[in-house]
Amino acid sequence: MNETDILKNYWGFTSFRPLQQDIIRAVLSGRDVMALLPTGGGKSLCFQIPALVNEGICIVVSPLIALMKDQVENLKAKGINAVAIYAGMGKREIDILLDNCIYGPVKFLYLSPERLLSDLVRTRISYMNVNLFAIDEAHCISQWGYDFRPSYLQITALREIHPQVPVIALTATATSFVRTDIVDKLMLKEPEIFVQSFARKNLSYVVFDLEDKYKKLIDIITNVNGSGLVYVRNRRETSEVALFLKRNHIAADFYHAGIEKDERSRKQEAWKQNKIRVMVATNAFGMGIDKPDVRFVVHLDLPESLEAYYQEAGRGGRDGRRAFAVLLANKSDQMALKAKYTDNFPSVEEIKKTYHYLGSYFQLAYGAGAGVNFSFDLADFCKRFKLGVIKTIGALKFLEHDGYITLSENIFLASRVLFTAGNEDVYRFQIENSGYDPLIKTILRSYGGMFDHYANISESDIAKKLGISFNDVVRLLNNLQDQGLISYLPQTDQPQMQFLVARVDLLHLDTDVKYIELRKKIQSEQISAVLAYASSFVCRSIQLLSYFDEPDAVQCGVCDVCLAQKKNEDLAGLEDKIDFELATIVQTGPVTLDELVGQLKTGTDQEKLNRIREMLDAGKIKTDGKNYYL
Repeated sequence: MNETDILKNYWGFTSFRPLQQDIIRAVLSGRDVMALLPTGGGKSLCFQIPALVNEGICIVVSPLIALMKDQVENLKAKGINAVAIYAGMGKREIDILLDNCIYGPVKFLYLSPERLLSDLVRTRISYMNVNLFAIDEAHCISQWGYDFRPSYLQITALREIHPQVPVIALTATATSFVRTDIVDKLMLKEPEIFVQSFARKNLSYVVFDLEDKYKKLIDIITNVNGSGLVYVRNRRETSEVALFLKRNHIAADFYHAGIEKDERSRKQEAWKQNKIRVMVATNAFGMGIDKPDVRFVVHLDLPESLEAYYQEAGRGGRDGRRAFAVLLANKSDQMALKAKYTDNFPSVEEIKKTYHYLGSYFQLAYGAGAGVNFSFDLADFCKRFKLGVIKTIGALKFLEHDGYITLSENIFLASRVLFTAGNEDVYRFQIENSGYDPLIKTILRSYGGMFDHYANISESDIAKKLGISFNDVVRLLNNLQDQGLISYLPQTDQPQMQFLVARVDLLHLDTDVKYIELRKKIQSEQISAVLAYASSFVCRSIQLLSYFDEPDAVQCGVCDVCLAQKKNEDLAGLEDKIDFELATIVQTGPVTLDELVGQLKTGTDQEKLNRIREMLDAGKIKTDGKNYYL
């Protein structure tokens, strides 16, 4: 099948979005490609379709585990074989998945960049028939990008393993400087570069500087029909704002990464199906959700960069109809953003202390821990050692850059089971240990393929079928694992931390001070750009397009700045017209005020009276001091 047949067969579309087919054909010709398509531009199809046209497997690198999981599930739902490997998986589980990629019919292998640090993964990739490397969120490889991930620098290892395989780098937000940096860091060979304009003609950007944001939020939701998104700074605010909206009779809900996975899915679906009109969320919400009819996206707090703001605001109006991107920001917000910038940068001493506390938290001896994964509860860690959350996150990012740890985002991993003993051994065990027989039978009947790969299980479902408690099921599964019958990986919804090297003492902990200074400079520039956007009286669209290196943009005509300018121009035109009529009327002879107002055809009575007063003050018309105007 060609690319058009695959588009129709798997996705049900008969035509491509702008640039998609050009990008796909460039990839199919064997070229390296750099593609910049704004949010909602259909980036995923640009690598998924050519990978399906050609024989072999496509390896996709993405930093967002939740998005990887969504894409894998979407592909599977279409009958396309896809798998993902990320932090939190066991070594044996990864081993089986990699074997399936070498010997099985898998078409897509999604990897978090941290996985490329593993010799096991690199070695197995060398045996795969790879047809394409796709690097999603490619701006993460650039130190000048808004979301730099040190682990992205490992991606060049893929090029060394398969030097002839084409690479496609995709991003939604990158300045021209960052684009050049991406091409350089990924070692793209004479790439074809595709850049779709950042202009969103149907999106009206608005900024309000006011103290009572909640009142304005109600005004916006009341006056704009359709569904919307409200972005806030932290998890606590999501529930507070959603509750406020509900009290004002607006169907609202809240979302953040700390909510249990099934509940997150339920909320997401309710919003997508318009059962919930407004979703209040942290920036964890929205990735991979293609809801076309979002009519407004409101930010109740200043974003940390224009790249992040553009991406989040861009979730509005994907159907091409009018939508509003509203930023509610006042002077105290500006001060808070500057303070957060300062707090983000711990001292070298604080970075070293954080590393020392991690060793104590996980009870790691010096010289131990290399390659070990832990579930990491940031709130508990900060509480135990009396640390500030923002500064600790900053310290962890620098430890990540310096190669000591990697840290994934919050992710829900269901419990998984693999039978490590063969069929006959399991049958013999059931006969000899009749107490375990009902559990084993229930698992084998409820879940398939457990002798070949890890299968997701639900302890609560098993408990219900057996009429025992959840804790009893967990205890029995652990007993089976201790006896070598199964491998059991319990569920988790914590971020995963991996120690890349054995724990070192503080004397041997090297911190890249120059890198800290570089990050300070970059973040300072990003925050300055946000503050300028919020306070400037230049067309909002021109400001954003200029930031993304489109210097010749024309005024959008629909942002708050353009509309205010048009209103002033209309007012000036109205005043000129009234002035001309006034001058004409008084030239015909003296008239009373009532006659003068009555004969003026332009404007309201108040506008007419205002102009008469102005003309009198300027001496352009006169009064006899009594009733007549001359």
